Amino acid sequence: MSNTTTKTNRGPKTGVIEVPEDVALSVQHLKKVYQTDGGEIEAVRDLHFDIRAGEFVCLVGPSGAGKTTLLKCIAGLLAPTSGLVALDGRLVTGPPKGLAVVFQEYGRSLFPWMNIRDNVELPLKNQGVAKDERDRLVDDALEAVGLAHVPKSYPWQLSGGMQQRVAIARAIAYQPKVLLMDEPFAAVDAQTRADLEDLVRRVWKRLGITVLFVTHDIDESVYLGERVVVLSSSPTVVQEDLTIDLPADRDQLETRSMARFTELRGHVYEQIQRAKAEAPNRTSSTPTV
Repeated sequence: MSNTTTKTNRGPKTGVIEVPEDVALSVQHLKKVYQTDGGEIEAVRDLHFDIRAGEFVCLVGPSGAGKTTLLKCIAGLLAPTSGLVALDGRLVTGPPKGLAVVFQEYGRSLFPWMNIRDNVELPLKNQGVAKDERDRLVDDALEAVGLAHVPKSYPWQLSGGMQQRVAIARAIAYQPKVLLMDEPFAAVDAQTRADLEDLVRRVWKRLGITVLFVTHDIDESVYLGERVVVLSSSPTVVQEDLTIDLPADRDQLETRSMARFTELRGHVYEQIQRAKAEAPNRTSSTPTV
């Protein structure tokens, strides 16, 4: 990047961490090796990329490419073998306060005995946020995802798409600097998925947060992202970091019918196929992680 201003912090293993001032999330030469009964399995190899504050980046790759391993390292749930993750210039050594995650299995993340409002409010309670502030944040989050009319309903009374909206509301009520989304729409129908895609873009624009969105859906990655980071087969590296030069305002019908959208989708598809073709040359033992 051309911006030379940096944020500097010291980490226990890596010394000085320097990232450009406008970078919210930095993954630097990340490597993860699993120890198994059959020996070492390298899942992620020398993976690095930066995401600027307020940017929407999608991450795609072949099945078993190490996307979940990468997300766990970014979220502080898994320690890398080497390399580092920095959030706002600070080394991630555990779950960082400024980061929230929305998972694919949203039903398991919601407590069925709690109503919608209580589910969204729970992380704020755990953080000791004052009640007046909690009320404001929950109200804003429910309004942002179109659920202000059902605060007293329970998760089991809502459709799958609405339950996923609850999970998104809970994440944004937490006011994260970075929002990680791990294939969050994989379990819903196509129409609901399109609605949720547009919802996430509206929330992203409204709140100005940084989003890293993991998906298997190539069309979805091109429609949502300002950039698409394509991963290789495992052991994983960044195969390509592609700028998505589509209009900032996007529409499911108009955007997806653009010639440029078709070109970008085809390019990402070619990269995924290339990654699959090169897989046998990368390793003979690849885990699905």
